[in-house]
Amino acid sequence: MTAPVMHRGNEEQVNFWNGPGGKLWSQKYATQDQVLAPVSEALMAHAAIKAGERVIDIGCGCGSTTLEISAKVGPSGRITAIDVSSDMLAVARARVPAHPPVEFLLADATIHPFAPASADVLLSRFGVMFFAEPALSFTNLRRAMKPGGRLVFACWRNPAENHWAMVPLKAAYQHVPPLPKAEPDDPGMFSFANADRVTACLAQAGFEAIVPVPVDLTFDLGLGQGLDVAVQLAQELGPTMRALKDQPSDVRAAAAASIRAALAPLQVGSAVPVAAAIWIFTARSP
Repeated sequence: MTAPVMHRGNEEQVNFWNGPGGKLWSQKYATQDQVLAPVSEALMAHAAIKAGERVIDIGCGCGSTTLEISAKVGPSGRITAIDVSSDMLAVARARVPAHPPVEFLLADATIHPFAPASADVLLSRFGVMFFAEPALSFTNLRRAMKPGGRLVFACWRNPAENHWAMVPLKAAYQHVPPLPKAEPDDPGMFSFANADRVTACLAQAGFEAIVPVPVDLTFDLGLGQGLDVAVQLAQELGPTMRALKDQPSDVRAAAAASIRAALAPLQVGSAVPVAAAIWIFTARSP
């Protein structure tokens, strides 16, 4: 495993994204990007990236957002794409063209020495919820921003509002033990669900004009191909993937049957639409 120098509190997440999480996303990125396309669309609309801007893509993963940023900044722009996962960065490097200039960094954004006052925009699609000490991480990131620079990121709202994740997970729990209970502030998928907490972290890091916008979305787990695809995809996303990890084949088969029963009533033609709920945070560097 190749892993970056990391802040001590981020070790668990770095190991996960250089292990099963990163490997799965690297193999399934096209499907994942298709599911998350509504998130990217909302994120880019709020970012309003302009030609020629310098953008840092935090937690760039397999490069989906980096590609979209590239199209917006044009040949005169510049992108720094940073992630802790060597597997996903390898995919991103292969997907993203060299123009405009793109710098790929295998690094921990909490401690990486970014060029100071160099970025017009900091953007992230689900890459910031995993910081062990968010105020510390955002303080480091703010130093990389020009005065008046814009921060925009997407993060999940409460689990109960994200049916795409919780419906399959509750079905899987009929066959596997529940995942360890996380404290609300523990790094992880839903650690930024509390908008007041995130706002306080950003303010502590020195950001101004902090605005959380709730965005309600619908994910088609069937990808227009029906229930079989939805059942398979549900086992490869979010907490359900973690719950089923390392389970024997008979347990996974039983869980899949329960997930099918839970998703079947939601099917509409060849689609399986399921509710998703995110925050899009925007803020400004003084």
